Amino acid sequence: MNKKLLQGRVAIVTGAGGGLGRTHALELARHGARVVVNDLAHERNAAAASAVVDEIRRAGGEAIAVAGDVTRPGEMEAMAAHAAETWGRIDILVNNAGILRDRTFAKMSLDDFRLVMDVHVMGAVHCTKAVWARMQEQQYGRIVMTTSSSGLYGNFGQSNYGAAKMALVGLMQTLALEGERRNIRVNCLAPSAATAMTESILPPEALARLTPEQVSPGLVALVGEDAPTRMILLAGAGSFECAHITMTQGVHLADRAQAGEALCGQLEAVRSRVGERVPGSGWEQYELEVAKASASQHPIRPMAAVTRG
Repeated sequence: MNKKLLQGRVAIVTGAGGGLGRTHALELARHGARVVVNDLAHERNAAAASAVVDEIRRAGGEAIAVAGDVTRPGEMEAMAAHAAETWGRIDILVNNAGILRDRTFAKMSLDDFRLVMDVHVMGAVHCTKAVWARMQEQQYGRIVMTTSSSGLYGNFGQSNYGAAKMALVGLMQTLALEGERRNIRVNCLAPSAATAMTESILPPEALARLTPEQVSPGLVALVGEDAPTRMILLAGAGSFECAHITMTQGVHLADRAQAGEALCGQLEAVRSRVGERVPGSGWEQYELEVAKASASQHPIRPMAAVTRG
């Protein structure tokens, strides 16, 4: 490879002491990025982050380890400041840090639900807030949220995790719109990978295929100069797919008095995917619904038949 895709860029990867975070950091560095390897300050996590930094440096790259808890905004602000002081800018943020607290909803404590939301959602908010102003000022930024099929499609026993991961999709959708004028592109990555979080869930034969190393190339595609924005990229076992939040054409029910009963009989029509679209923003729901209501008040009359003789 003659030209490295991320040459000179500065990237922060949270939760990068192991698993996906580690392979993300290594892959970004392989493509020329200077990497801030973040993990918790606990002795084991700090040692793991330092080991990743050593790997990057042995391969000829640049990296530093910065300890910090994503649930503590002050520590994330300090991490961003340290990165900017070291390399002058911050181009890429990968919100990767996460935890699992799996139980059925009936058995799950509110503390475990709240903790997962705090780490995944507020953790991403704290990190993004710490870099956002710098990215606006420099007119460049690439941010990746780590979502999951558990949020997009649901998984038994993961109500907290699924709620958090879908919340990150909503965060991504709005930040991508707000960052567009300043060349800040925001995307989601939904990985399928064998990590400490999945080793007790998936069978051994699946784990052997789902290595973190096969996910991280997808990250590179989301943070480069020509990266997309508002993309939900799924990645696992060397395969890549895209998820969309769509809106169907649906139906309009003019008779409010009978709308409930009528809707019960037309749910299949509402659900029909013929003519569905991926809205550019939430306003498209309002626009579609107002347009259908207007059309129902001023229906288009069919043209009269022409008799040929």
